[in-house]
Amino acid sequence: MSDTAPDLKPGERITDSLFFALYPDAAAAARIAELAARLRIEHRLKARAISADRLHVTLLYLGAFAGVPADVVAQACTAACRIASPPVELVLDRIGSFAGRRAKRPLVLSGDVAEPLGALEHTLGTALEAAGIALKRHPRFTPHVTLLYDEHRIARQAVEPIAWTAREFALVRSFIGRSQYEVLARWPLLS
Repeated sequence: MSDTAPDLKPGERITDSLFFALYPDAAAAARIAELAARLRIEHRLKARAISADRLHVTLLYLGAFAGVPADVVAQACTAACRIASPPVELVLDRIGSFAGRRAKRPLVLSGDVAEPLGALEHTLGTALEAAGIALKRHPRFTPHVTLLYDEHRIARQAVEPIAWTAREFALVRSFIGRSQYEVLARWPLLS
């Protein structure tokens, strides 16, 4: 994820971010929400869990912006249309707090990168860069779902696996500071 802000004009402020995501199906989202609720109680966490409709695995983060840049959305959609990938199996089997500079650290449910997930992330990233979108990619992609943000740090530990098959990926707009997402477009993952 990029920590740098785009060049802003006087009076502008960052209001939105854009990212590509894989959403869990309803059953997996319910299991993830139950896990987050249980962890809040077990670890006496104060933060509220992220709502089930916002749970996702980020494939690629496009950046933060003052408004939604139509050119970036158009370039991203053009690149995404070129992606041909089969459905993606996700298995997330451990929790832990990600390190960070903020006081509140993300508590995540994560797993290993398996094919075709790794290929989808790589192919989409290559297509976005070819379309002129500058990405700041983490050198090691770690599929994860953020459960909540809390000051209490939880060490990495195994949990009962939560699995689902992603049959589409989406371009998502995040309204910064409002805990709200809008899916701008979706593309199928076909066998």
